[in-house]
Amino acid sequence: MKNELKIALVQSNLVWENPEQNRHNFSSKIAEISESVDIIILPEMFTSGFTMNADQVAETMTGETIAWMKDLSKEKDAAITGSLIIKVGDTFFNRLVFVHPNGEIDCYDKRHTFTLAGEHKVFKAGHHNVIIDFEGWKIKPLICYDLRFPVWARNTENYDLLFYVANWPKVRVSAWDALLQARAIENMSYCIGINRVGLDANNFEYSGHSAAYDALGKRMDTIPYDKEAIEIVTLNKAHVETYRKKLGFLNDKDNFNLI
Repeated sequence: MKNELKIALVQSNLVWENPEQNRHNFSSKIAEISESVDIIILPEMFTSGFTMNADQVAETMTGETIAWMKDLSKEKDAAITGSLIIKVGDTFFNRLVFVHPNGEIDCYDKRHTFTLAGEHKVFKAGHHNVIIDFEGWKIKPLICYDLRFPVWARNTENYDLLFYVANWPKVRVSAWDALLQARAIENMSYCIGINRVGLDANNFEYSGHSAAYDALGKRMDTIPYDKEAIEIVTLNKAHVETYRKKLGFLNDKDNFNLI
């Protein structure tokens, strides 16, 4: 068990529908992380950008990107996570993959597919909440549009860290900012959001605004907007435990039946 976790937040541009180039770019960026970290977080669909051409870039759980993640996780002795397009049989998923340094894998399939972009027509929605056990911490991973649905994030599992990976466009980034902070406050947990930057092939602009908040909703990072950047934040388990015990807000939460 670790009392502290060091998290590397990787805010990056993405090359449209080019997994090989994106893997190469992320390898270079991650190689620049000189200090020891526990988890490296990449954006949503980090191998392709937010494309609906799933058949062009989909991989399997035995494909090149999963192998690359395993090798990199072992090399850096850190968990690495982000979402990519995974094909199972004839079905596509926007799947977050969390690779542990020992090669074990946890997965979460995006529950709320983004109907505005037609994601629901291409990808099958997930139906399960996932809690990742890592170094004595309980971690809940979610993806982009999930951020708009607080019941799905409700802290009924006593998790310590909630994080989102995203391709959240600049035009609605004020909602991203507000909701990330709200999720931290209402769930009394650390909340991290990793968003991409740059312009995609559909001419949508992304301005980053990746961020980390503590259990009181205080901003912890200084990541610049609109630029590629990597920042490391340190989470302290005692912070979560102390304020939950002192304030007791989660004891008064409503009970929701999640799937």
